[in-house]
Amino acid sequence: MCPGSYDPVTLGHVDAIRRASTLFDEVVVAVLHNPAKQGVFTPDERRALIEDALGDLPGVSVEVFGGRLLVDVCREVGADVVVKGLRSDTDFAYELPMALMNRHLTGLETVFLPGEPGLAHVSSSLVKEVARYGGDVSGLVTDRVRDELTARLTRS
Repeated sequence: MCPGSYDPVTLGHVDAIRRASTLFDEVVVAVLHNPAKQGVFTPDERRALIEDALGDLPGVSVEVFGGRLLVDVCREVGADVVVKGLRSDTDFAYELPMALMNRHLTGLETVFLPGEPGLAHVSSSLVKEVARYGGDVSGLVTDRVRDELTARLTRS
């Protein structure tokens, strides 16, 4: 299971998902969303953007889940490992308590993959901020994500 909000999916996310697919026969990319929060893209739009970014990567599926714990989503789909990409020690400090809580709750294990160093500065939040003010996010997201994000965030 590769969980995230993916609002929007970045090339860092794509890198982690592709590498997870080399480690496991099946990978579920779980688009998690809080129904009380409004994202730039709807959960279904996020799914479509991820599917576009991944192409026909064998053994990888993308599903949308909302309003529940990750351990419950993993139980539902039969996933026994969570894979998280890490860009820095800050990501590790944020992700470790969640990994430990998931293991405490159900025994669910988390595998951390170090991110591609050239993408260590890329986050969905920063990509949205740059795009919102007219900056070029090429090389940080796919061309389709760039175009849709720019169109959505620069509307007057």
